[in-house]
Amino acid sequence: MRYLTAGESHGPQLTTIIEGLPAGMPISNEDINQELGRRQKGHGRGRRMQIEKDQAFISSGIRHGYTLGSPVALVVENDDWKHWTKIMGSEGLSEEEAEEIKRKITRPRPGHADLNGGIKYGHRDLRNVLERSSARETTVRVAAGSVAKKLLSLLGIEVASHVLEIGGVKAEPPKYETIQQLQQVTEESSVRCFDKNVEQQMKDAIDEAKQKGDSIGGIVEVIVEGMPVGVGSYVHYDRKLDAKLAAAIMSINAFKGVEIGLGFEAAHLFGSDVHDEIAWDEDQGYYRKTNRLGGFEGGMTTGMPIVVRGVMKPIPTLYKPLKSVDIDTKEVFEASVERSDSCAVPAAAVVAEAVVAWELAAAIVDQFPSDRYEQLAEYMRSYREEVKGF
Repeated sequence: MRYLTAGESHGPQLTTIIEGLPAGMPISNEDINQELGRRQKGHGRGRRMQIEKDQAFISSGIRHGYTLGSPVALVVENDDWKHWTKIMGSEGLSEEEAEEIKRKITRPRPGHADLNGGIKYGHRDLRNVLERSSARETTVRVAAGSVAKKLLSLLGIEVASHVLEIGGVKAEPPKYETIQQLQQVTEESSVRCFDKNVEQQMKDAIDEAKQKGDSIGGIVEVIVEGMPVGVGSYVHYDRKLDAKLAAAIMSINAFKGVEIGLGFEAAHLFGSDVHDEIAWDEDQGYYRKTNRLGGFEGGMTTGMPIVVRGVMKPIPTLYKPLKSVDIDTKEVFEASVERSDSCAVPAAAVVAEAVVAWELAAAIVDQFPSDRYEQLAEYMRSYREEVKGF
């Protein structure tokens, strides 16, 4: 499976095209739009989320609630487009019109793609960079991920996320009986935190940063239960599934670090305190007594829950802007200010769910190639039985 996205932050729409889904998989608008709604929530979101009411329009690949096996195209319209039709239109402008608009950006914002992208593509108006590099693009990545999450759920695999830290306020690791409980509790939190003891502290930290014209980051964790043993590969570096998850997390806007299982903590421990002992019983077959490696060994799933964390830096668009240099005059100015969030960590957790779900679903479809969903489901059922009897 693969997907592509297209669209700019203030363009008319965002689009994703998904290829490789088996035919006959049940999927609805509600499955997709529910995930889009989750992405828009969270304490610390900016005014843009009050403007946009993200809803996906399915333009191809799905009929009467089932995939056709052909490419699936999803479109999310930008409600704010009506205010940007001239600025972001595809037609050329006269000199008078261009002067009238006066939205040319020549002051790159530190921490953004502005300057590097302008140099790379030769853009003297840095809006050509920031419109595409904006995190608004994650809208359709979540749409694509929602389809992947649906496929995983049908195959008995559940994905959840929660926030571990915001602005130095740390939550206790979640203790839950089922992944459904984790999902329910975090959905009820405006900061997607399972630990109710620190929820208000996180909100206060976000509010304080906003009052200062600043921003804060944090750490999100994605947990996946139900993956069978042996998905991924040790044979080639580019087929290691944990490597693909790491790349997916790092591809999210503003993410600067990723770890799986114990992650960096493993550097301080003895090997006997890091690796998971193998056990077996007749009911469940092979299992691990612990899950310190976060569900992976040798680039393959172990059958234990997948645990992956990502570190999000503070959003670089600041209402108290840092110094920058005008690319036309070379004079020092305060960087341009675009409408932005003071903290997007809770929303980023939903994006992290989406990209993780996509990589896992793609790996399953790759390992168990099927033209029809019912074939895939049978292959998975048969494989689970085979693993249990190994």
